[in-house]
Amino acid sequence: MAIKTIKPKSSEALDKPAGQVGDFADAAECLRTLAHPVRLRIVQLLLHGRYTVGELAADCGIQDNVGSEHLRLLHRCGFLTSEREGRRVYYSVAEPHLEELMACIEGRFLPSGATDP
Repeated sequence: MAIKTIKPKSSEALDKPAGQVGDFADAAECLRTLAHPVRLRIVQLLLHGRYTVGELAADCGIQDNVGSEHLRLLHRCGFLTSEREGRRVYYSVAEPHLEELMACIEGRFLPSGATDP
């Protein structure tokens, strides 16, 4: 019985996923926005509930005005939404794919079994 060898397809014949380099410009910009420890923590918190800028800033150990800037950047990419209730503005996640992305990040970079204090 002869062994049949399978030759790999040439790179020209491979089925390639849709898209070209230029199609990823917006994705790259938004990933750069996420690539900050404070913004990752903000997203992590907001995936578990809605918070005000003051609550988020306190958790992250930053001033409110710095927290507002981080929220503005995340909002600009369409990651967050805000809702005013009286004098307070509550932020929440608008992009459902962030949950999967954060799960990947937590699984790779947080200690196994890490829980909130």
